[in-house]
Amino acid sequence: MIEKLLYIEVEKGPSLQLVFLKEHKMDKNLEAIVSLEDVYKVYPLGKTEVHAVKGVSFEILKGDFISIAGPSGSGKSTILNMIGCIDTPTEGTVRINGKATSGLKDKEITLLRHQTLGFIFQSFNLIPVLNIYENIEFPLLLDNSSKVTKAERKEWIDYLIETVGLENWRKHRPNELSGGQRQRVAIARALVTKPLIVLADEPTANLDSTTGESIIALMKKMNKDVGTTFIFSTHDQTIVDIADHVIVLKDGTIVRNERKKNGSN
Repeated sequence: MIEKLLYIEVEKGPSLQLVFLKEHKMDKNLEAIVSLEDVYKVYPLGKTEVHAVKGVSFEILKGDFISIAGPSGSGKSTILNMIGCIDTPTEGTVRINGKATSGLKDKEITLLRHQTLGFIFQSFNLIPVLNIYENIEFPLLLDNSSKVTKAERKEWIDYLIETVGLENWRKHRPNELSGGQRQRVAIARALVTKPLIVLADEPTANLDSTTGESIIALMKKMNKDVGTTFIFSTHDQTIVDIADHVIVLKDGTIVRNERKKNGSN
């Protein structure tokens, strides 16, 4: 239903995108979109083992803006990688949208990543030979089954470029942009496939504090406007403060799991 609303009349331009955004937000409810059930992750290290995650269980609701925080080595990036199907648990179950990720075939994992997950990395991971428009467009070109036309695709990408404030930079390459601008491109690219979940691994780590705050504000706006679930692995106290759900890890276990009563959801 959401797809039909988004692409029903291309000639209406960006105003049509707002129909999608409004309807997508209405879909948000109290269902758990991510759940971890007694999850362990053990890595072999020579003759010893590293217990990165130890019996972690929690739920993330649709539309959450959640911070997974903790010191280096606490297990937060490991958990983010398991949610993103980049890694698998040694024991326990990770569920995305109700489906257990363990046992999925490679093709199913690829489909899940493409249709459900968006990724934002601290190093941006933009393609240097492509301009801004092309970098944002790239994930859409990987879907050979898509029936979206080039005109429809352009309408959506133009809307995202405008939303992240880079209208005058669409033909520039990543090396011509500041760190904050490159992270804005990364946000637009993460949202271009209309994922239910965006995973952000230390997204402000390589930015100054002022730029980092503006990037956080942009992601919070997209969370409120679109209803996308944002999951952060972070040291940044600003993200922890603005999040409506905070999980703090230490030595692979949860020491705090708080849903703020006055969260923006």
